[in-house]
Amino acid sequence: MNLVFDFGVVLFNWQPVKLVASTFPEQAQTDEKARQLAHLIFGHEDWHAFDRGTLELDEVVRRTSIRLSLPHAPLMGLVSGIGDHLTPVEDSVAVVKGLLQRRRQSDDLRLYFLSNMPMPYARTLEQRHEFLKDFDGGVFSGDVKLIKPEPAIYALLESRFGLVPHQTVFIDDLKANVAAARVRGWHAIHFESPAQMARDLKVFVD
Repeated sequence: MNLVFDFGVVLFNWQPVKLVASTFPEQAQTDEKARQLAHLIFGHEDWHAFDRGTLELDEVVRRTSIRLSLPHAPLMGLVSGIGDHLTPVEDSVAVVKGLLQRRRQSDDLRLYFLSNMPMPYARTLEQRHEFLKDFDGGVFSGDVKLIKPEPAIYALLESRFGLVPHQTVFIDDLKANVAAARVRGWHAIHFESPAQMARDLKVFVD
């Protein structure tokens, strides 16, 4: 069985609302305003292009600063420092490490990743987290100029690593990404918590 993990929220903490609130306290004085500002920054097509690897960090900061009338320096600090805030979700990583240990004893278990991740953050994760080297492979959106839930990025992972759809399980926190995997014939788990993920995975690996 092939297990394919998303990174943000699933294996690494991603808390954009908190980051925005701490960076722009004047513009995000309430939780609702912080959520709205986070959406305007990270839900915009410019950020999606940064995810895709077709827009550089400096340019996404410049455009966002102008579009939202945000001061450039703190916005640059926020965006350039996100890699430092992508800390492991310890309970999820424990599940993955257990699966990696089991894989060493099994020829029919493989672990991969499929993550919408700009190149600077992808390189930071690779450098800082040794357990990622034990994955059998994976795809970062910024490296291949494709993003979920586009079918092409799922197809690329399949072809690159020889994945058979009905022998593949995908775990992601976004329902659109889960739905796209199911359209391809993959099994899929909508991530809500590490404990729920561990329970749902038992159907496929026990």
